[in-house]
Amino acid sequence: MKQIEPYTNVDEAILSLDNGGRFYNLFSSADDGIITQSELSKVGGLFNNRQKTILFFEVAISNLDSAAKVEVLSKFDRSLESSYHKYKAQELLASEANGIGIVSSNAIITGIPKMIESKSDFKGYILIPMLAGKVTTFIPVPIIDRYDVYEIRDEKSSDTFLIAHAKGSEKLPERKIKVAGVLKELKSKKDEDKGSKKFLEVNYFLNLP
Repeated sequence: MKQIEPYTNVDEAILSLDNGGRFYNLFSSADDGIITQSELSKVGGLFNNRQKTILFFEVAISNLDSAAKVEVLSKFDRSLESSYHKYKAQELLASEANGIGIVSSNAIITGIPKMIESKSDFKGYILIPMLAGKVTTFIPVPIIDRYDVYEIRDEKSSDTFLIAHAKGSEKLPERKIKVAGVLKELKSKKDEDKGSKKFLEVNYFLNLP
């Protein structure tokens, strides 16, 4: 999980993103007015993960106004534009996420997180892939064994939503923030066929004023 410092204006964003990519990206050039997947991946420090790259981009431009965002998007090449429309995040309040959030999709949620400290205060299971010979099986394990888990709430409702990030990462501040990640299923019981709840696996966060 990584804290993002968003761009403050459109010129800063375009200068950063139109960077030529890495040395082996022979078909990308800096300052040519076109932003490619390789250039965006370079800024995000990512490789071959289009979904996460688009998520990084959306957090990075989140402080720009609508006109500035449109101008940056107009610089995308056709392939990157296609990725953007495929992986564009849902922007949700904490009180909306469980109802209308789409599993396996990117999401950005605004709210105030509070960490769940005790295993006895929370029960929930995720499926972890385990390789046995050439066969992959999925084993249910308590989410709190693998993640730091939080309840996040927004200012319009007392409803909360679960978010989580890998243990060992920086703890989230208990203040209004945006968290960005991928929505995943959560099982209330080990033997559930399908998760009855959702949670957000957090990749990025952004402090708000």
